[in-house]
Amino acid sequence: MRFFDLSQPLFDGCPNCHVHPPVRLPRSADHPVDGWRMEEFHMASHTGTHLDAPLHKIAGGASIDELPLETFCGEQTIIDLTHLPASHAIGPADLDGAGDVSDRILLLNTGWGHKRVMTDEWIHRSPYLSPAGAQWMVAQGVRAVGIDHFSIGGTGPDNTPTHEILLGNGVWVIEELCFRQGWREFAQGATFMALPLLVPGFSGSPCRAVLVQVP
Repeated sequence: MRFFDLSQPLFDGCPNCHVHPPVRLPRSADHPVDGWRMEEFHMASHTGTHLDAPLHKIAGGASIDELPLETFCGEQTIIDLTHLPASHAIGPADLDGAGDVSDRILLLNTGWGHKRVMTDEWIHRSPYLSPAGAQWMVAQGVRAVGIDHFSIGGTGPDNTPTHEILLGNGVWVIEELCFRQGWREFAQGATFMALPLLVPGFSGSPCRAVLVQVP
């Protein structure tokens, strides 16, 4: 098997959603003083490359541990949207060329994963999936949708409606992907996989998002 990583790294002080607690990953023990090494995690559950369960936006919705692991693995389609301008609301016209995406995991490459610095541009000006685009996803029978920004609905007024449309219709979400050089060739025939931590009752979880090629 061969793997292609679509994840963003987690590190102390790494960029994250501006309304979440700052990321702190201190080293609490180390060689040679302690004779061992250990690190700590202090961050929101929706930090770095992460999954959104329905509970994130839907009261009474399924938590991340209530979704079978098979949910997070399947055939993928990556749409290259790097030509879109900043703050563009991704709608049906931007997605219609994707072909048959029924039961597929649809991944949106806007290029924003390469702008990951705590700037106004990275936080507030990414292309994002509009509510109309989310409705298109539901109508097409998409299993899941991902994007290379920390919020699939951006940071404006469309954020909540986009999330509610997707998560309220059983379409799980993965955010903060990074499409590194070579993804296009590797993606041919590859399966997508992103497994959450086993955190009962959580609305989401960090994950390792990968494309997998099986001989």
